[in-house]
Amino acid sequence: MKYNLLIFDWDGTLVDSAARIVSSFQGAARELGFAVPSDASVREVIGLGLPEAIARAMPDLSAEQIELMRSGYSDHYLYDNTTPVRLFDQVEEGLSRLVDSGYRLAVATGKSRRGLDRILDDTGLRSMFEVTRCADETCSKPDPQMLYEILEQTSVDASQALMIGDTEYDLEMARRANMSRVAVHYGVHDVDRLRACEPVFEMNHFGQLVDWLHKDWE
Repeated sequence: MKYNLLIFDWDGTLVDSAARIVSSFQGAARELGFAVPSDASVREVIGLGLPEAIARAMPDLSAEQIELMRSGYSDHYLYDNTTPVRLFDQVEEGLSRLVDSGYRLAVATGKSRRGLDRILDDTGLRSMFEVTRCADETCSKPDPQMLYEILEQTSVDASQALMIGDTEYDLEMARRANMSRVAVHYGVHDVDRLRACEPVFEMNHFGQLVDWLHKDWE
């Protein structure tokens, strides 16, 4: 087995949540009386830590307004927004196959700890992951600190870990950590942006990753 630890991004990689993120951003901005960001500008920042995402999508806001927006977004996403969020096809069964094959799984996400804990419980996937790290606990992607902390907690060398994500923030984070990376084509960033980060594999659906890793394992 070439890789021991598989580190997954969450939004756009395991869970189809872009529509809810966009509508929560826009709903919070509208409620606070701020200029409402476009769909494209919000999708562009998915994967960053929330303060960093707000600052980039809404660059005219002050630090105080960013904090108001952070709180408003969180409330919209967790409590007020009814836009469906679902696992991508083959994710649940694919993760189970990987665990059964002996892979260790982790999550590195731009979500908050509160948000990730809630959806881990809602999806029933908490037991799949040995370690999870969120942006409000450490540095935002593409800073590699999140990955360093996961490697330290699992006692795994970067050469034995693989980062799987749908944004250049995920893949650039892994590149800075000298970690191999997989590009997810069905998420929010264009394929060309992902390829610039030199992934070792590219996937159009989750089953492709599982099949590729099983070939490596065999």
